[in-house]
Amino acid sequence: MRARIAGISTFGLATVFLPMLASAQNIQSVLSLFGRLFNAVIWLLVTVAVVVFFWGLIKYIFNREGGEKEGSEGATLMFWGIIAIFVMVSIWGIIRLLQNTFQISPLQGAITPSTVPVQNVL
Repeated sequence: MRARIAGISTFGLATVFLPMLASAQNIQSVLSLFGRLFNAVIWLLVTVAVVVFFWGLIKYIFNREGGEKEGSEGATLMFWGIIAIFVMVSIWGIIRLLQNTFQISPLQGAITPSTVPVQNVL
């Protein structure tokens, strides 16, 4: 099991760093790609949480005459849907706050070529 995890980790690191060795991409473009993928996944998860909330609402409305158990299932789904939306949007807001605090644009790395000090060797 450890060998499999080590192999997957090595493959993942090689996927990130081999294009840099071939001068095909730099780390900023790779981080930008990961940032765009992260934003897409967040939007997908928020959408799923909203769908779960409305599915719970529909179950609650249509099953409230069916008894206590059916209505409580819908209420539980609505509760967890609201909790999921709150957590994801809160984390997203904290990340935006940190980006604004440290003046980092969403698709820019923390260290850009213009901020790295260049030493003159001559």
